[in-house]
Amino acid sequence: MESLIIQGGNRLKGTIPISGAKNAALPIMAASILCEGETILRNVPDLRDVRQMCTLLNRLGVKVERDETGAMHLRAEDEMNCHAEYELVSKMRASICVLGPLLAKRRKAQISMPGGCSIGDRPVRLHIKGLEALGGDADLVTGDIVMKAKKLRGAEIFLGGAFGSTVTGTANVLMAATLAEGRTIIESAACEPEIVDLAEFLNKCGARIEGHGTPRIVIEGVASLHGAEHSVIPDRIEAGTYIIAAAVTNGELTLKDCRLEHLVAFIDTLRKVGLNIEKSDKGVSVSSSRRLDPTEITTQPYPGFPTDLQAQTMVLLSLADGNSIVTEKVFPDRFLHVAELNRMGTRLRKEGPTVIVQGVKKLIGAPVMASDLRASAALVLAGLISKGQTRVQRMYHLDRGYEKMELKLKAVGADISRVTDE
Repeated sequence: MESLIIQGGNRLKGTIPISGAKNAALPIMAASILCEGETILRNVPDLRDVRQMCTLLNRLGVKVERDETGAMHLRAEDEMNCHAEYELVSKMRASICVLGPLLAKRRKAQISMPGGCSIGDRPVRLHIKGLEALGGDADLVTGDIVMKAKKLRGAEIFLGGAFGSTVTGTANVLMAATLAEGRTIIESAACEPEIVDLAEFLNKCGARIEGHGTPRIVIEGVASLHGAEHSVIPDRIEAGTYIIAAAVTNGELTLKDCRLEHLVAFIDTLRKVGLNIEKSDKGVSVSSSRRLDPTEITTQPYPGFPTDLQAQTMVLLSLADGNSIVTEKVFPDRFLHVAELNRMGTRLRKEGPTVIVQGVKKLIGAPVMASDLRASAALVLAGLISKGQTRVQRMYHLDRGYEKMELKLKAVGADISRVTDE
């Protein structure tokens, strides 16, 4: 395994390019199963999860190649295999987003049931409920979800869950409904920009989708879809992470290809804390005041404060002059980073789905262990401002969602390097 070694204390200054969004790229790649002919995707990040999706699609008969420009070419050539096996699904929960496309195009899908997740319970019940409403028959066979359908028909489907709308569930039902007979209406649909990007791609392929970006999506089924060219949106979570990197190091960063309209609640909160965030022709410029104010945040489904930026923001609030309150309403168990951050000198106290953050004057470098993707990013941010050396272990978590993070940070002044663990 690999670790990151960080010597804290450097002020970041310069420009960081924002990569394509992982959470948009993965379902769009899965949607290539639906298409006749070639699909060309641009701005697809080179990430561990993306490579896993390429492997899975190849197993499912989709040829995937990158050309010299970095564009990804996908073409479904063999429709015989409909089985996403445990070996692959266990490494990437997003594998479940092939369920809808396989059922719609090949009339059969067999997906290994995703296991537990370090950030809490993430059931696929709503995925199955939505696909059953379209006409799919579901069964559980030796740990696999097996779905079959002679024909899919449009339906009215409610996808609200205990903690809000399901993003991947919305994607699965949306993709399947494009080839269903008649009209499908998804109520309480996820509104995330990644769902909008998926719908925009499908419309380029010949789908008839309206209302994406709102809680009510309407799909008129079509007989077939064709390949298309599409550029994946920038990653709003990566952008948010680097905005916090500028703030905690009292730096000055310009982010290229950052869409502030995808981060409205996050930006509003950070401006209250004391950040200066401005859009210009060169990108989004970020700096911070010397004194940071405490605040209260509650994560919510989009357009609320993103759960995927909760851990990183906790690092920022640890430097605030006073006490802050962070409440997690999307994944109430998403606090494994709290213990590791406290090893570095933060004062975080967990009480149920809430963490009380007491501001401190400094953090101290320490060996820490990443528990999930966003927790690993938070530990890196803490390392950037800690006195002494920080070693962040289990870098495979970070590689799932951040493209060349250490190189991007090094280019703007961070003392950071990747090493192979003995």
